[in-house]
Amino acid sequence: MRVVRMFLRPGWIALGLVVIAFAVLCFTLLAPWQLGKNTATEERNGLIKSAMSTPSVALGSLAPPGAAFKPTTEWREVTVTGHYLADREVLVRLRSVDERPAVEVLTPFAAADGSRVVLVDRGFVRPDQGAVPDVPTAPSGETTITARVRAGEGTSPGRGAHEEGGTRAVYTIDPAEVGRAVDTTLDPFYLQLSPDQPGSLGEIPLPQLESGPYLSYGLQWLAFGIMAPLGAGYFIYSEIRQRRRSAAVTASSVEDSDGASPVAPVVEDTEPAAPRNRRARVRADLREAGAASGARQRGQIGSGPDAEEASADVRAKLSDRYGG
Repeated sequence: MRVVRMFLRPGWIALGLVVIAFAVLCFTLLAPWQLGKNTATEERNGLIKSAMSTPSVALGSLAPPGAAFKPTTEWREVTVTGHYLADREVLVRLRSVDERPAVEVLTPFAAADGSRVVLVDRGFVRPDQGAVPDVPTAPSGETTITARVRAGEGTSPGRGAHEEGGTRAVYTIDPAEVGRAVDTTLDPFYLQLSPDQPGSLGEIPLPQLESGPYLSYGLQWLAFGIMAPLGAGYFIYSEIRQRRRSAAVTASSVEDSDGASPVAPVVEDTEPAAPRNRRARVRADLREAGAASGARQRGQIGSGPDAEEASADVRAKLSDRYGG
């Protein structure tokens, strides 16, 4: 319980929530996003390879008039006979071709039998600085064109058709949006004109048949989603181990303090030095001898002290004690 309470602090709780949210984000959004792009790229490459090895067919046989668009028919090359509707032309702004700015030109094309009108991407022109570029006019009269079927791109809210310098313009190739702008019912797909066709402009190259980095990015996000909880678990383990180690060191210090023997008091050496002891004994002996002499003198009333006797007695005692 002590360990559990330690990790119920705001800092650890916040760390846990961040790690969980990041892992969920990796597994449910970021990794699927990249892996999905990788899957879409591989499918597109497969369709392009198949279309390049398949001869062109009539548009009506691949996509009958009024039929819904089939994604499996994208990139297939078709032929159609009819004429351009040049007065309903639309420009696609903010495009890029060969890593340079470009303006793509969309011109509706009416089938000769009157059964359909399909939007044709004639190619691109380079934009003029701050002005609408000059676009060569599409040929008039009936003609036969060869083009590749392409899926519409859709339109983001607020980025629909608009007027620029008296010319209709859009930001994406969306047949439904262009059809509303030019008041014409168009097929739900468009045709990308092949090179050297009537009315063709700058050629828009086919995408490179590469998978790109999406698979590695997706695997990286999966790895991050796994590493984040593992890293948090390692931090928790390190914290528990460090706290246990600190507790063990503290307990050992307390035991050592309680079991230590008391320190013996320091006893100062009060014994005087040898020379000093000798002088003290000499003085004591002299005092003792003087006291004895005085006692004898006091025993003889009216007589003075016998100096020779006293001196001889003192000398005898000193000679007996110290030699000499």
